[in-house]
Amino acid sequence: MAKIAVYPGSFDPITNGHIDVIKRASKVFDHLIVAVLVNDSKKSMFTLDERLDILKHSIENLDNVSFDSFSGLLVDYCKEKQLSAIVRGLRAISDFEFELQMAQMNRQLYDETETVFFTTSEQYSYLSSSLVKEVAKFGGKIDGLIPDYAIMKMKQKLSRGE
Repeated sequence: MAKIAVYPGSFDPITNGHIDVIKRASKVFDHLIVAVLVNDSKKSMFTLDERLDILKHSIENLDNVSFDSFSGLLVDYCKEKQLSAIVRGLRAISDFEFELQMAQMNRQLYDETETVFFTTSEQYSYLSSSLVKEVAKFGGKIDGLIPDYAIMKMKQKLSRGE
């Protein structure tokens, strides 16, 4: 049976740290679904369609990676797709505390899916989508932090005052 995992997140926008995790997880699992969480209570810079577009343009040449979106509980998505694992990236100890709590809750709700943690490569350990957006809003340099296509899309949005 194929080992299929999901890497969930808001990806608003995807960072090079996310891409690092995606590339590494794609080597471990037969198939990896990068799933964008639809959270209407959270103000996103990019729409769902824009985030999926940026993902597709940023993750190329990985035949076993696909893209999707979901809302609601991640475990419900895992049940529906019959997924064997949830991939999560860890940047620091502070991430671990939150991610461990989420993994334990997910296990309580649905014990057919395991959470697998990937530690971020050290060059991305400080990187977050929120930090990138903040730097970009004030005209700071974001080259090397997010994919070139995401930089272009972010600059377009900011130039329009969005």
